[in-house]
Amino acid sequence: MSAYDGNAIAGLMHTAFGQDMTAASGTCAGCGIPSWLGQAPVYRGAGVLLRCPHCDAVMLVIIENGDVLAVDVHGLAELRHTTT
Repeated sequence: MSAYDGNAIAGLMHTAFGQDMTAASGTCAGCGIPSWLGQAPVYRGAGVLLRCPHCDAVMLVIIENGDVLAVDVHGLAELRHTTT
Protein backbone atom coordinates (compact mmCIF):
# COMPACT_ATOMS: atom_id res chain seq x y z
CA MET A 1 0.00 0.00 0.00
CA SER A 2 1.15 3.53 -0.71
CA ALA A 3 1.04 6.26 1.93
CA TYR A 4 -0.26 9.76 1.20
CA ASP A 5 -1.94 12.41 3.32
CA GLY A 6 -5.66 13.19 3.55
CA ASN A 7 -5.41 15.81 0.82
CA ALA A 8 -4.90 12.97 -1.68
CA ILE A 9 -8.47 11.77 -1.01
CA ALA A 10 -10.13 15.19 -0.84
CA GLY A 11 -12.47 14.36 -3.73
CA LEU A 12 -13.44 11.01 -2.25
CA MET A 13 -14.16 12.57 1.16
CA HIS A 14 -16.20 15.31 -0.56
CA THR A 15 -18.29 12.63 -2.27
CA ALA A 16 -18.78 10.79 1.03
CA PHE A 17 -19.55 13.80 3.24
CA GLY A 18 -20.85 16.38 0.75
CA GLN A 19 -18.24 19.01 1.61
CA ASP A 20 -14.50 19.56 1.82
CA MET A 21 -13.28 17.56 4.80
CA THR A 22 -9.52 18.18 4.58
CA ALA A 23 -9.82 20.97 7.17
CA ALA A 24 -12.08 18.92 9.45
CA SER A 25 -10.71 17.82 12.79
CA GLY A 26 -10.97 14.16 13.73
CA THR A 27 -10.33 12.95 17.26
CA CYS A 28 -8.82 9.48 17.34
CA ALA A 29 -10.87 6.98 19.36
CA GLY A 30 -7.62 5.22 20.25
CA CYS A 31 -5.41 7.96 21.69
CA GLY A 32 -7.87 10.86 21.95
CA ILE A 33 -5.67 13.34 20.07
CA PRO A 34 -7.37 15.48 17.41
CA SER A 35 -5.77 16.07 14.01
CA TRP A 36 -6.73 17.58 10.67
CA LEU A 37 -7.98 14.94 8.25
CA GLY A 38 -5.96 16.56 5.46
CA GLN A 39 -2.75 15.86 7.37
CA ALA A 40 -3.52 12.29 8.45
CA PRO A 41 -1.69 9.45 6.69
CA VAL A 42 -3.79 7.66 4.05
CA TYR A 43 -3.18 4.18 2.70
CA ARG A 44 -4.83 2.85 -0.46
CA GLY A 45 -5.39 -0.84 -0.95
CA ALA A 46 -8.69 -2.64 -1.44
CA GLY A 47 -10.14 0.43 0.30
CA VAL A 48 -8.83 3.67 1.71
CA LEU A 49 -7.56 3.85 5.31
CA LEU A 50 -7.01 7.12 7.10
CA ARG A 51 -4.77 6.58 10.14
CA CYS A 52 -4.09 8.64 13.23
CA PRO A 53 -0.80 10.53 12.77
CA HIS A 54 -0.08 10.09 16.50
CA CYS A 55 -0.80 6.41 17.28
CA ASP A 56 -1.36 4.92 13.78
CA ALA A 57 -4.85 3.61 14.67
CA VAL A 58 -7.36 3.41 11.82
CA MET A 59 -9.73 6.37 12.11
CA LEU A 60 -11.66 6.19 8.84
CA VAL A 61 -12.24 3.55 6.15
CA ILE A 62 -13.78 4.25 2.74
CA ILE A 63 -14.65 1.45 0.34
CA GLU A 64 -16.01 1.95 -3.17
CA ASN A 65 -18.01 -0.83 -4.80
CA GLY A 66 -19.59 0.31 -8.03
CA ASP A 67 -22.10 3.02 -7.17
CA VAL A 68 -21.91 2.27 -3.44
CA LEU A 69 -19.58 4.23 -1.16
CA ALA A 70 -19.24 2.74 2.33
CA VAL A 71 -17.71 4.89 5.08
CA ASP A 72 -16.69 3.47 8.46
CA VAL A 73 -15.85 6.07 11.11
CA HIS A 74 -15.60 3.71 14.10
CA GLY A 75 -12.08 4.96 14.80
CA LEU A 76 -13.22 8.56 15.28
CA ALA A 77 -14.37 9.65 18.72
CA GLU A 78 -15.36 13.01 17.22
CA LEU A 79 -15.50 14.55 13.77
CA ARG A 80 -15.69 18.32 13.73
CA HIS A 81 -16.11 20.42 10.60
CA THR A 82 -16.26 24.18 10.87
CA THR A 83 -17.38 26.54 8.16
CA THR A 84 -16.03 30.03 7.75
